[in-house]
Amino acid sequence: MTDKKKIEELREKVNYHNYRYYVLADSLISDYEYDMLNKELEKLEKEHPELVTPDSPTQRVGAELVGKFKQVEYKIPMLSLENTYSRDEVFNFDRRMQKELGINPDYTIEPKIDGFAVSLVYRDGRLVQASTRGNGVIGDEITNNVRTIKSVPLQLLVKRHCSLFVQEKNLMNIEVRGEVVMPKESFERINKERESQGKPLFANPRNAAVGTIKHLDPKVVAERKLDMIVHSIPHPPEGYKDHYTTLKDLGKIGLKVSQNTKLCKSIEEVMDFCDAWESKRWELPYEVDGMVIKINNFDQQKLLGQTTKSPRWTIAYKYPASQATTKLEDIILQVGRIGTITPVAVLTPVNIGGVTVSRATLHNSDEILRKDIRIGDTVFVERSGEVIPEIVKPVIENRTGREKTFKMPENCPSCGSKLVKHKGKVAWRCENLQCPAQINLRIEHFVSRNAMDIEGLGKKVIAQLVEANLINDFTDLYWLKKEELLKLERMADKSADNLLQAIEESKTRDFFRALFAIGIRYVGIHAAKLLANHFPSINKLKETGFEEINAIPEIGTVIAKSVVGFFENPDSLKIIERLKKAGICLVGTRPDVSLPLSDKTFVLTGSLSDFSRIKATELIESLGGRVTSSISKNTDYLLVGASPGSKYDKANKLGVPIINEEEFKKLISR
Repeated sequence: MTDKKKIEELREKVNYHNYRYYVLADSLISDYEYDMLNKELEKLEKEHPELVTPDSPTQRVGAELVGKFKQVEYKIPMLSLENTYSRDEVFNFDRRMQKELGINPDYTIEPKIDGFAVSLVYRDGRLVQASTRGNGVIGDEITNNVRTIKSVPLQLLVKRHCSLFVQEKNLMNIEVRGEVVMPKESFERINKERESQGKPLFANPRNAAVGTIKHLDPKVVAERKLDMIVHSIPHPPEGYKDHYTTLKDLGKIGLKVSQNTKLCKSIEEVMDFCDAWESKRWELPYEVDGMVIKINNFDQQKLLGQTTKSPRWTIAYKYPASQATTKLEDIILQVGRIGTITPVAVLTPVNIGGVTVSRATLHNSDEILRKDIRIGDTVFVERSGEVIPEIVKPVIENRTGREKTFKMPENCPSCGSKLVKHKGKVAWRCENLQCPAQINLRIEHFVSRNAMDIEGLGKKVIAQLVEANLINDFTDLYWLKKEELLKLERMADKSADNLLQAIEESKTRDFFRALFAIGIRYVGIHAAKLLANHFPSINKLKETGFEEINAIPEIGTVIAKSVVGFFENPDSLKIIERLKKAGICLVGTRPDVSLPLSDKTFVLTGSLSDFSRIKATELIESLGGRVTSSISKNTDYLLVGASPGSKYDKANKLGVPIINEEEFKKLISR
């Protein structure tokens, strides 16, 4: 046997035994035998360095990362989950699913792992890319760090060890998503080490995992023994029809999946599973804060679609949140980017679910009054997953009479302007566009990585620029001079050149990023991308009315109103003109409008004879149209089959054109 063949065979064996040990926890050989396999492989690779490949198990710890992480853009966004603590809302979710699909769907249910969302990409079975969730549309590439996680296969299992034959090839080129976690055992070990070294302790396993996976030295990542559990596949490969089967097969080719996933035939069976795991979850080696419920069938998932924030076909049922009592020492005011004033509670630090909490949101002054919360009260504080801690209620029995009732001040704590509360609104606002707190936050948002990505403009530099009156809004950045920058504290000649170069480079950012950077209320990066895809330029968007914007799938009324309101403001128009003058890219590209159903919105109802709903949906989308689940006056056609439901009556009422299958065929053949 040649050395090359021997190396390939050893790699295959080591990968397989890694899988048995780290994924299945069912080793077939002793630690000594495993070590001998590794040593033999290392020896041969040392003798033949030209045969060393990135996917070899000896290469898990890669080179150090230099500078910031590279960015990765997702074709299918990594969205967050709709979640609830209410059993009634889970049953309501089931009723919606039945109504939309017209059947009682099957569900899968699996533990909601409290980790750090990561995407893995395999090509020809080899790990080629790992990246963070980021903002759901753009994440950071962390391939070298993820390569150190031993439950993540660098090479998917080959046929010799895999029970899949027909579908094996389809699983060699995939993207999978999951959670990187720090096992409780590793977390306790690391905190003991840090304590002995006099270093600050990690607050909880999730924070430790986040801090580790973003570390610039993969060797440090390797030492902390992270784990990863795969939970989904955004692009189901050919031959796979449902989530449950796919998840099982992903496990067979070497990926670690939850062994506590169940296929359920009813929502009652789902809730029984949730109840059974509420106490058992503490037995798992990693943190679990609820259960994720998913429609099992991929075609049904596609039919249900998604919003800008979350898929419509899944919901997370969260277990009750952690609570503790502590003293409310003070209430301070926080000024937001668009002037919203938020009261924040200053608390005597308290540990809740492994996290030290010293601040909590009070939402608004009406909420403080409704709950009768006073400065000096003993209060119940609740922390739920990643949600900002909030005060639930005061412990009235502990009052001494020295507590103080909170009164909203008349003036902004940042600029002194009079605060305003509009009729029907609960929030107080500072409407002074020159308010220093708002100016700084708007500029910080504009230069952030997901927006214009201007490196070198951190909070301190921005604060200096504003304080020196060199900039009053983000458009002023494009007229800064080097001699002005050199007057700033700790701004050297090279730093000034680098900053001016970064500002110049930002002019080439995509239209959707500029649209997000401008800071229109409710327009996140995904909504900005939808708008940029629909409108060829900022001018076209500015001239468009509410109805057309609202008709864009996944945009909705709130975003549409906000966009229209933004362009009605003279100050906004001045900002746009300044950005144009600076040379910012405010034009994009539009999708193919030559397709016969381009920009047409369809709703389907009743039983179709010549098409299944899935096939009809795919056909419409392939011809440039969109299929939504509900009728509105923005719907172009209602495609009707036998025994139509309430959508038929609503379409008649709204005057939406109603067509049958024959008329549909004529429409698509034009």
